[in-house]
Formats: sequence, structure tokens, C-alpha cells
Amino acid sequence: MWLYLATLVGLYFFRRWYRERQTVDKQTEKYVFITGCDTGLGNQLARQLDLKGLRVLAACFTEKGAEQLEKASSQRLKTILLDITSPDSVAKATQWVKEQVRSKGLWGLVNSAGIAIPIAPNEWLTKDDFWSVLEVNLLRTINVTLHMLPLVRKALGRIVTVTSAGGRKAFSRGGYSPSKFGLEAFSDSLRRELCIFVVKVSIVEPGFFNTGMNKREKEVMQSLWGKLPIETKAIYGQQYWDTFIKNFAHDFHLATDCMEHALTSCYPRSRYSASWDAKFVISFSYLPASLVDYLVALGQPKLAQTVF
Repeated sequence: MWLYLATLVGLYFFRRWYRERQTVDKQTEKYVFITGCDTGLGNQLARQLDLKGLRVLAACFTEKGAEQLEKASSQRLKTILLDITSPDSVAKATQWVKEQVRSKGLWGLVNSAGIAIPIAPNEWLTKDDFWSVLEVNLLRTINVTLHMLPLVRKALGRIVTVTSAGGRKAFSRGGYSPSKFGLEAFSDSLRRELCIFVVKVSIVEPGFFNTGMNKREKEVMQSLWGKLPIETKAIYGQQYWDTFIKNFAHDFHLATDCMEHALTSCYPRSRYSASWDAKFVISFSYLPASLVDYLVALGQPKLAQTVF
């Protein structure tokens, strides 16, 4: 019996291994539109796919970001300025993509643009702080997807959305995790809706390695700390702040490899947990809430004052 069971398990994993190594044909003829290509995941994925020979259409927020990406890539890669919070900008980008892909349609849409700042204890934040993150990460990403969807359907292509392990289990504060929870739900419903059109939808869930904070984002976070009431600062303390602000790292090639697989594999996964820590965090979602709360509390920065 055990031998029979082991054989079935072995065959299952062999079949999965074999299927995941089957790639789509004529990749050099396929167009992929990526948002958020100034830095981070979008930037690395754009350069990665360009090296593979795909026709990358990279959306950048700034002219500087677009220029730097063009210099680092081949002539196949084309850029456009896109502010996903602007309906006019999204409409112009959609028209531009139509002109680029013509009758081929859009093989891949990658929703990579997003923000995390401000991330801070909820008590420090305002409604506008939550709204700014929810608007970009959720509502405006949905808007871009709806605009590009007819082009993707025409190519029988792929939609890849970057969410987060924090979209399965909320560890961060502020609007980040709520926005990623929403994106997970939207992508799940979209995948089931579009399967009849042979359009595949994948979610990539990076862990806590991220693109880090740029100079502007650091200034925003420092300003947030500076505006807190004196009594709030006294309760949390400088050590809490110093420990909190250091929790930003730089490492994201594992995530872009997952995104590439979702775009080029004949059998892409519905979900990709992009690193060991993402798998670890997601596994927490199956544990009792009281146990998760206890384990998370062990890693919390220490308060300056006892408030109990």
C-alpha cells in the first residue's frame, strides 16, 4: 500500500515538474505591458523579459525612469509615461498599446505598480493615509486591468498581478495589507471569469523582501514620525521607530522569475509564493489566530513605556 501511495505521489510531482517546463512558442512575437517600471520588480522584469526576446512595453511614472530603462535595454523595449491614478493617462496608455500590438493583441499584462508607504502603526495614520495606498494598489490597478482586458482576451494571453504574502495574512499596518487582500479577491474572480476565454490569470505573492524605500518615501516616513503627538512618541519610543524603519530590504529576483514563468509557461500556476518567507507567512493563515498573534508579538519592537 505504501509503495503504491509513494508511486502515485512521485508520478504527481514528476508530471508537475514536466508540465512547468513547457514554454509557449514564438515568444519573440509576444507583447507584454508592465506597469511600475521605474524601479523594483517592474524594472527588473522588463529587463529580464527583454533579454528573453519578448516585446516589452514598459510603463514608467517618470521620464528619468523611462530613460534609464531604455539605456539598459535593447531597441525592442518601448516605454511610455503612465500615472495609474490619472484616468486620462490610463486611456492614453491603452491607445498606445493598441497601436503597438495591432492585430496580435496583448499577450501579457503585468500589474506591478504599487506603493507601500505609509506603513506604520494604525494609530499614527489618518483616513487619507489609508486611502492613498488603497487607491493606487487596488482601485487604479483594477482600472488598468479593465482597460487592457480586451487586448489580452484577443491574444488569449495572461494577466499577472503582484500582490503580497501580506495579502493572505496581515502583518503590516496601514492600507497595504487591505489593498493586497482586495487584489487577491479581484484576481481570483477574474481568473474564474476569464477561463472560458482561455485567458490565464496568475497572482505572484512576494515575501518581505521588497524594493525598499526611495529618498522620497523615507522623507514621508520621517515626516510621519515627526508629526506624532509627544505623548504618542513617548509611548512608542525612539527604539521602536528605529527598529521599525530598518525592516526594508532589497532582493526581488525570485519574484520576477515567478512572473516570467507565469508569462512564458504553457501551464502557469494560479498562485506563486515567491520566496521561502512568503510560504512561511501564507502557512500562518491556516493556524489558529491566537497562535499567530502570539508568534507575531514575539517579534514586535519594544515600547518605551508600559501601557498595560
